[in-house]
Amino acid sequence: MAVTLKEVAARAGVSRSAVSRTFTPGASVSPKTRAKVEAAARDLGYLPNALASSLTTGRTKLIGLISNNFHNPLFLEVFDLFTRGLQEKGLRPLLVNLTDETDPEAPLRLLRQYSVDGVVVASSTLPPGFARRFREADMPVVHAFGRLRTAPAVDVVGIDNIACGRMAAETLVARGYRRVAFMGGPEEATSTQDRLEGFRTALAAHTDIAVSHSFAAAYSFEAGRREMLRLVGEGPAAVYFCGDDVLSIGALSALDDSGLSVPGDVGLIGLNDMEMAGWQNIDLTTIRQPIPEIVSASIRLVCTMLEGEGHVPQAHVFPCEIIERGTLRALP
Repeated sequence: MAVTLKEVAARAGVSRSAVSRTFTPGASVSPKTRAKVEAAARDLGYLPNALASSLTTGRTKLIGLISNNFHNPLFLEVFDLFTRGLQEKGLRPLLVNLTDETDPEAPLRLLRQYSVDGVVVASSTLPPGFARRFREADMPVVHAFGRLRTAPAVDVVGIDNIACGRMAAETLVARGYRRVAFMGGPEEATSTQDRLEGFRTALAAHTDIAVSHSFAAAYSFEAGRREMLRLVGEGPAAVYFCGDDVLSIGALSALDDSGLSVPGDVGLIGLNDMEMAGWQNIDLTTIRQPIPEIVSASIRLVCTMLEGEGHVPQAHVFPCEIIERGTLRALP
């Protein structure tokens, strides 16, 4: 049987309200009473009931963590960092799987039922209006990996996907490629749109370079593999900016099955620098997205909002860098 607050009070020789105040952050209790209560709790093995505490404080310490791409192994890394980081702050993540939904109303109702204290939308594909709906419902919200905008309606923490598209294009030009292509994720995804925009803009001045683009059905290994098999059947470009590491790894599999070598016949560059990209049998050249820094900043913002301080939403942008491995030809 779990030790009760009443038993701790009896052991410490204090009232039950004194025990409750001892384990309520910010509540008033004398040092002498606190010491007696904590000693009694240790002796009895008492742990405060989090649900009961929420009734007293009006705070559940639950943070809704919403995502819509569980097929991408990158998000295992993201969820690991978010869940550990929130727990270290004394907060409890409540994971919400959107699958392929883009309507915020169902997750909003769910999170209201659990009286969450805040929300993190962890997605690079959802439109800005999705996270904004939670703020309109008076929920503190941060959009991690979201689309950057000036004067955003909610805090957005992530990278400049347009700049990443330019970075990929400039890298391919510097290596002397003249038939280049973009293979993105879903066409409607904001990250796909922005990465393609930056890629095409940077190549517009290079009239001697042939540029094409296509889209995979999802940010997943199988979608990347299927799309690359289709492209190989039509005659592949010399190099592809795949717009995501997991798409690149799917493309790498398709090229290998088609008897084409990388980077000898076809070059590849991804984006994210997920752990798998550095495996010896993959060795993917990619653009590193600083995921740990983005997650840490998102958690700090949630904590700031929970403290109730005045807060103006901002775009928090982190720089990216090229990680050189083995799927592009060497620089001249």
